[in-house]
Amino acid sequence: MDTAPAPELSILLISWNTKQMTLDCIASVYEQTHDTSFEIIVLDNASSDGSVEAIREQFPDVVVMAETVNHGFSVGTNLQVPQAKGEKILLLNTDTVVLDRAIDNLMAFSRRQPQAKIWGGRTLFGDRSLNPTSCYGRLTPWNQLSQALGLTALFPRSPFFNPRAYPGWLRDSERRVDIVTGCLLLIEKSFWEELGGFNAGYFMYGDDTDLCARAIRLGAKPMITPSATIVHYGGGSTRSHTRKICQISAAHIAIIKQHYPWGWRNFGAATIVANVLIRRIGYGLAAWLRPARFGDVAANWRAAWAQREEWRHGYPSGKTSG
Repeated sequence: MDTAPAPELSILLISWNTKQMTLDCIASVYEQTHDTSFEIIVLDNASSDGSVEAIREQFPDVVVMAETVNHGFSVGTNLQVPQAKGEKILLLNTDTVVLDRAIDNLMAFSRRQPQAKIWGGRTLFGDRSLNPTSCYGRLTPWNQLSQALGLTALFPRSPFFNPRAYPGWLRDSERRVDIVTGCLLLIEKSFWEELGGFNAGYFMYGDDTDLCARAIRLGAKPMITPSATIVHYGGGSTRSHTRKICQISAAHIAIIKQHYPWGWRNFGAATIVANVLIRRIGYGLAAWLRPARFGDVAANWRAAWAQREEWRHGYPSGKTSG
């Protein structure tokens, strides 16, 4: 019978063919976390690169859930949480490296700002430049229209045309945000269970947006702190850019259908479709003029547009599951 005290924190990683990144991530957690008692639970989504064997060999204390099918991020996380013994759970991407006691600092931040209920940190690219994707503003009809028309790309530093990115803020101060992304997301297990976990209809992308929207309706005030800084390389589990375009488009349409006011839903979904079409045309013209520079990206948008029947209705409606 296990009489060891429960850890304060359960750190949840979803692995899919990211063996070396996953090993580096786990090593950084152990190296940089000293003030927090924790467990690590890795759910492996049927990797073919030897991830399961390598994790078990190098980190025997890590709990490994070796799945035979790829559940995606949302369902995979929902399967992990019932196994978690910690009072809080931390979602951490496998393509990350923990820096400067980030997890200890994030736990301390959560104790100082309990009203937030969801806490996140600051992410950097591999070259240590700012990776601003640790948080976002909510989806609105205006920012979706700006995205579709290319105004966010033309004016990336404008809070008016690019409000989702919080331009001008270097993530160097504590601040309330609409969305803490799932690459580094801390939440009390009891609140996760109250929310019902991730919406199982989201395979990848959008699950954190949906979770935070539901959390805010229950009184949460998600916050970011620069004291919890990690490297987030990005894209470790998405090898095809076309696939990523399709998944993000489907996720955004699903968010719009679930969280936009009724009268704006058709308009919002249309802006996502228009976004892909405009880029399919624009990059196609650019590739005709400069094929060496724009040929590959044009091919990705052309393929995503060709596959629009797979994503233009959003992800299938899914129920939350814990």
